[in-house]
Amino acid sequence: MENSNRPKIANVYRGTFIHSTQKTALQILEDELLGVDTDGKIAFTGRGTELVRLSQTFGFSPTEVIQLAKHEFFMPGLVDTHIHACQYSYAGTALDMPLLQWLNTYTFPVESHFKDLQFAHKVYSQVVKRTLRNGTTTACYFATIHTDASLLLGKIANDFGQRAFVGKVCMDRNDSVKHYKETNQESQEETCRFIAELLNKKYPLVRPVVTPRFALSCTGALLGQLGAIAKNNNLHIQSHISENVEEVNLVKKMFPDSESYTDVYLKHNLLTDKTVMAHGCYLSDEELVLFRETGASLAHCPNSNISLCSGMLNVRNVLNHKVKLGLGTDVAGGYSASMLDAVRRALDTSKILTIQNPEYKTLSFEEVFRLATLGGSQALSLDDQTGNFEVGKDFDALRVNVAAPGGPIDLVQCEEPKIILEKFLNLGDDRNIAEVFVAGKKVVPFTEPTTE
Repeated sequence: MENSNRPKIANVYRGTFIHSTQKTALQILEDELLGVDTDGKIAFTGRGTELVRLSQTFGFSPTEVIQLAKHEFFMPGLVDTHIHACQYSYAGTALDMPLLQWLNTYTFPVESHFKDLQFAHKVYSQVVKRTLRNGTTTACYFATIHTDASLLLGKIANDFGQRAFVGKVCMDRNDSVKHYKETNQESQEETCRFIAELLNKKYPLVRPVVTPRFALSCTGALLGQLGAIAKNNNLHIQSHISENVEEVNLVKKMFPDSESYTDVYLKHNLLTDKTVMAHGCYLSDEELVLFRETGASLAHCPNSNISLCSGMLNVRNVLNHKVKLGLGTDVAGGYSASMLDAVRRALDTSKILTIQNPEYKTLSFEEVFRLATLGGSQALSLDDQTGNFEVGKDFDALRVNVAAPGGPIDLVQCEEPKIILEKFLNLGDDRNIAEVFVAGKKVVPFTEPTTE
């Protein structure tokens, strides 16, 4: 009887699967079977030797099993916990200033153009396609203050099949670009309209996220109102914290009644178990305790931290405090939209910290792999839905071929899966990502015709 209630099996794959679990940073499953049901969820996993039994239990034909090639493996989709979709147009440029000057000179002028929906459509289509091709199955996006353009980003992510949080940026303080800010009233009203209209679309994988840009661009009154909006709608929250020294000092001056940068957000009900804060380079141990106690998470954005000379996050200290942590590309402060770059820069930063202090315990590639997959899903409170290959979770996955013709990896001899994974993380690119799946649906290669 229970078989009749179970969703049918859509696809069964056989080969090497590599993922992280709560207990181990890297678990390698060779000659594994994994079944995906018609709802896009992982219905079963098992040894290849159990094929006959599993086919009888789950009602699929052994002849329909999709076999991975020798140099292929499946890994969970990459989770980008912090990316500014609106900044993609100038990614790879404008990296010659520290944070606050960079915002005023480059970022705010570009973001102000997103009132033009044609421009917004072009940039947002490009960034969603680029991130998906590079294996980002889940993205937590900052948009701009423009509600309609932000809604358009949600539609584009849905149309391409990406799992996404989309945030209409809120800022009622900005003296550098005349027209790029809102009044307190506008910010509240437009945030509520954005949330209502995006939820009304009932996109299966795209959700709104309440998005105060950061403490310096919002009055205390607006921060408090956004905290209430997030609570009343049970929504995620994203912002920035302790990115560079100048910013931290200005926050102290602007919010003299708060004990710390973290306390600013805490007092305005913006530090919850659905909050993800980018950077955190200068958080004190006391502030990390607040993150742990509230369940808030951090997005580590090493490319941006280095490119804007902001600072370096001590990831080991964050993990020792048991704070949820994922990786972010932070385009365009980070010049690459690829999460593989985030993995590499995270390892680089850890090694620099070791050079500075030989007692520092360098991160392993296995640990950073977990941060880019399961860690990111935990940071976004999605780990009950995605992040690894546990039965019941959505099948968000990359089919990786390290021997892709014309690709960046040369294989000299037959290597074990752990070595192949390490080569992919350090050397691979989108040419090695043969297929991308989100909730069981193949989203790369792109099948639907696209218009720019």
